[in-house]
Amino acid sequence: MTRRRWIADEVRGDTAALIGEHAAHLARVLRAEVGQEFDIATGDGVRCGKITAISQDRVEFALGAERAGRVQVRSSIPQITLVLSIFKFDRMEWAIEKCTEIGVARIIPLIARRSDSHLATAAVKRQERWQRIVRQASEQSRRAVMAEIVAPVRLKELGGNGALPTSATRVVLAESLVGLDEGMGLREILQARPTEGEVVLAVGPEGGWAEEEFVLFRDSGWIAASLGETILRAETAAIVACALAIDSLR
Repeated sequence: MTRRRWIADEVRGDTAALIGEHAAHLARVLRAEVGQEFDIATGDGVRCGKITAISQDRVEFALGAERAGRVQVRSSIPQITLVLSIFKFDRMEWAIEKCTEIGVARIIPLIARRSDSHLATAAVKRQERWQRIVRQASEQSRRAVMAEIVAPVRLKELGGNGALPTSATRVVLAESLVGLDEGMGLREILQARPTEGEVVLAVGPEGGWAEEEFVLFRDSGWIAASLGETILRAETAAIVACALAIDSLR
């Protein structure tokens, strides 16, 4: 039987712990007991963990052997950063969940020109919820390393927040091939360029990028690409783009 996997909040030597709401879910909702065993992702791999202590906001584990079988750590999988423009939260959060399951390394919510002003204001207070979604999706999909989601930024702040890898291929998704050079599909770009396993994908909001944003991307060295001739919803574009990127880099 496959053990449930948890991503540790704390790791010290041969011990690990879940804390806060993370621990409360295991302790109260799942009625965990001392002695139960789970898979614990430590950031360096996955180890067997036996519960040694339980309280309302903390569950502690004694860590045992490394889990046998194929366990991917951060350095062994494609590093995809998704710059996801802010749009309707229910659909955006669905995209965050699914892109995490697919395997993106980090997600950067972006306040775009066409992001609704009320959503842009509210997004600052959603980060804790988004972090919870990312953690749950990482555990559900049995990742060895939790995806990262940072605080929302504006486009002019994007290059200076430290979240973008310096050596990555940066691709901004256009709604279609209209106005782009012939053959500028995402898969073709990623297969033709050396990426060193790191790619940044920028997906626009409902209605697409404003003209001045697209110009700013192009002037900053981003490559414009399309997912095809049809117009996709923002959440669909994000999921398809991440899946194509990860598949192309493996």
